[in-house]
Amino acid sequence: MNEQLEPRFINAGSYNPRTQRTQQGQDALTQLVEEILRGRTICRPLSGYSLSEVQKEIYEQLRTQLFSDVSQEITKYNLQRTPLKVWGNHLLHQALKAGLQDEQLKQLAIEIQKQPSNSALRRHLLGELVEAIRLSGKLCRPHREKFSPDFYELLYEEAVIRTLAYVCKNIDNYDPERGQTQKFMTWVNFRLDKLVIECRREFSNPIVEELPSIADLENIAQPASTSLVEETRQYIESDPGKIFEKKYIRSRPDASFKTIALARLSGQSWEEISSSLGIKVSVLSGFFQRCCSKFRPQFQKDLPPD
Repeated sequence: MNEQLEPRFINAGSYNPRTQRTQQGQDALTQLVEEILRGRTICRPLSGYSLSEVQKEIYEQLRTQLFSDVSQEITKYNLQRTPLKVWGNHLLHQALKAGLQDEQLKQLAIEIQKQPSNSALRRHLLGELVEAIRLSGKLCRPHREKFSPDFYELLYEEAVIRTLAYVCKNIDNYDPERGQTQKFMTWVNFRLDKLVIECRREFSNPIVEELPSIADLENIAQPASTSLVEETRQYIESDPGKIFEKKYIRSRPDASFKTIALARLSGQSWEEISSSLGIKVSVLSGFFQRCCSKFRPQFQKDLPPD
């Protein structure tokens, strides 16, 4: 979404779903929906490729859902209470969550299985699948009652990262024909359940293994190598355009994505970073995950596979 959002909203502002169904009103609303859709983080083509049939299907469902939601909500919107961009992002997220059902995720997984190993398109679609899983809201939250809220968030974020890395590295092992009730998210959540417990054991072990880093997600199509991790570290350190330094936790410019990512890539644990910055682990890890999602297209563009 950009500066075109406001004029699109003004044009569509006179649209009333109950009394106005003119072509002009429909066109204005369609333009507003298209502008909001520009903020999506999935259903984006890889450079030089068209959207796959699965991506096209998801995109069309998303657009239909968003058109319905915007037409219902536009007359209720209050600019004084909610910034326009926040309103648009909320509706976009709502439409994504409603549209990303198990069948769509399953079809995307099957599409990835058809692509050659280590191909650029496979890598791109794996990134789309990871983002779609997160946006779907279908990741379970197992064993929540066993831990304090802060500690659980620490375990959960690490377990989710490991689960998504597992999905990417083992996507060919997913069998969509296994059992009539076999759902894609059942396969994903089964692994997440196990990894929450595994992370708990490792946090209790004084010799804690190195936890996954951003490289695990940014290099999901193949095992993370030392050179790729180092390449990612150097890229974040060089920080073209200062975009990583400018993204920081509210009122804490010293707690930027650049600072946190470099700390993680240097092997510091969340607890060590938390102690250093004086910020809760749950806040740090949540901020980090949101940034990884935001900067994923940037990493894919500037750190292409060999």
